[in-house]
Amino acid sequence: MGRIRLIALATTLMFLLSIPAWAAKDDVQKPKEFGIYVKSGKTLKRLLPNVVFEEEKAIYVESNNPAHFPLKDVTHFVIYGTYDMNFLTMNPLLFFQQSPVGKSRFIFGKDVEMTVTKKGDGFYLIKPKGLLGRGYYALWINDSAWDFIVE
Repeated sequence: MGRIRLIALATTLMFLLSIPAWAAKDDVQKPKEFGIYVKSGKTLKRLLPNVVFEEEKAIYVESNNPAHFPLKDVTHFVIYGTYDMNFLTMNPLLFFQQSPVGKSRFIFGKDVEMTVTKKGDGFYLIKPKGLLGRGYYALWINDSAWDFIVE
C-alpha cells in the first residue's frame, strides 16, 4: 500500500511541476502588414527599407535616418512577407565614404550568425546567435537592406 501511494505521489508531483512548461508558449506577435520588424520591448517596430548600391565593385548603402533602438530592448527580428530567405544576411555597417551630395555611405561587414525559424507562411523569426553590440546594422535581402542602429 505504501509503495502505490509513493508512486501516485511522485506521478502527481511530476505532473504539477510540468504544467508551467506546457503552458509556456513561444508566441510571436504577427504583424498586420508585410515588412521587416524589430521586437523592441513589448511591440514590433517596422524598419524602413534602404536601397543597396554597387559602384566600382563596392556594395554599400547610404544612411537614410535609420531607426534607433536601445541595446537592452532588441530581442529578435520578424520578417513577414514573400522574401527570398536564401539570401538573408545580417551585417554590421562600416563607414565607407561620403557621397557627392554629402550623405554617408556604409559598406557591409562580416555576417552576423543568426537563427531563422519559420513560424508560418511568409512569417519568420530571426534571432542573432550571439549578443548584438552597439552599432549600425542591416538585414540584407537581395537589393534591399533594412538598416538600424543599436545604442
